[in-house]
Amino acid sequence: MPPATRPIPDVGPKPRETRARAWATVDLAALGHNLQRVRELCPAADIIAVVKADAYGHGMAECARALRDADAGIRGFAVATMVEARRLRELEGELPIQCLAGFGNGEELEDCARYGLEPVLHEPGQLRLLRDFSLPGDERLTLWLKHNSGMNRLGLDADAILAAARELAKRKNLKLRLMSHLAWADELDNAGSAAFTRQQLLAFDHLRRELGAVLGAPPECSMSSSAGILCLPDAHYDTVRPGIMLYGSSSVAGRSAAELGLLPVMTLRARLLAVREVKAGEAVGYGASWRFPRDTRMGVVSIGYADGYPRSAANGTPVLVASGGGFVRCKLAGRVSMDMITVDLGEVDDVGPGSEVILWGDGLDADEVAARAGTIAYELFTRVTARVEKRYR
Repeated sequence: MPPATRPIPDVGPKPRETRARAWATVDLAALGHNLQRVRELCPAADIIAVVKADAYGHGMAECARALRDADAGIRGFAVATMVEARRLRELEGELPIQCLAGFGNGEELEDCARYGLEPVLHEPGQLRLLRDFSLPGDERLTLWLKHNSGMNRLGLDADAILAAARELAKRKNLKLRLMSHLAWADELDNAGSAAFTRQQLLAFDHLRRELGAVLGAPPECSMSSSAGILCLPDAHYDTVRPGIMLYGSSSVAGRSAAELGLLPVMTLRARLLAVREVKAGEAVGYGASWRFPRDTRMGVVSIGYADGYPRSAANGTPVLVASGGGFVRCKLAGRVSMDMITVDLGEVDDVGPGSEVILWGDGLDADEVAARAGTIAYELFTRVTARVEKRYR
């Protein structure tokens, strides 16, 4: 028999609370502002707010509550998976929830009916599951038929959509809607993007008319996420699905979030751990990949890739350091470490251990930081890890 275990004794003083080394401020008023911007652009459309991936890393519970209560008015929410849908239903008891991946088995289909979810039908196996499923009593299920209009990820071709509609329309407790997804609407100044998007819209409009003939009335339709909302008024249809623009990032190439009337929602912050004098030619960090070109001061910041700051961030990536005169723009110097980064402070005065540093957000566009790291703001937001404290205001 294994030896009996004894509890670890409670010895020594309790650890004292310490100030956060890295934290993210989530501005729910800015979230509401960005939702209102969607409403201004789409005055006649229903809005399904996308809160997948923990509201793009901002916190599903808090963001869903703020979006639900905002004056702009939303029809419901969208999430990526059934796990997210079940969790959101526990938080939000009434508004519709669209599940973008749909259901993968009979149990998930039953949950769609039980929890009032709106699944997306995008592959033939789901149709086979529906054939063997009957809704209890007078319950109804809203089903989104997803058209592969050119994205070539999820979705059925036009013929399969029409065949599915002919079969499903016989079932009075199913409400059918049509959706698709724009693949390349973020740089419409590019001739290739404009032509590709035009073909998607033509294909979708043609199917919409054909489906209306099958159903006896035009179906409610959804095509546009953030890029379409911002750039393609003709593609708003009945329902729009804003995602990244809600969180204050641009989805349009060559235009900043501020130019689009959006406010940053997440501001990622850390602190200076140390400040040191360095001489011209001295190296810093792993691999000695950066040498200072002049005598200067260097700051060590309490954040790294284990917190979600991108290891791929290049030398020169901007940060904002708080000094006596406000926040001053400084540059990343050397490789990002697990728990720390180093920055060239230059001539910045009135800084020292404890000084606040902004990595992106208020005053520093996340899209600019993402570009220096060879990625997009979506990834920055969703990669912020659990050891970064979130503060809501």
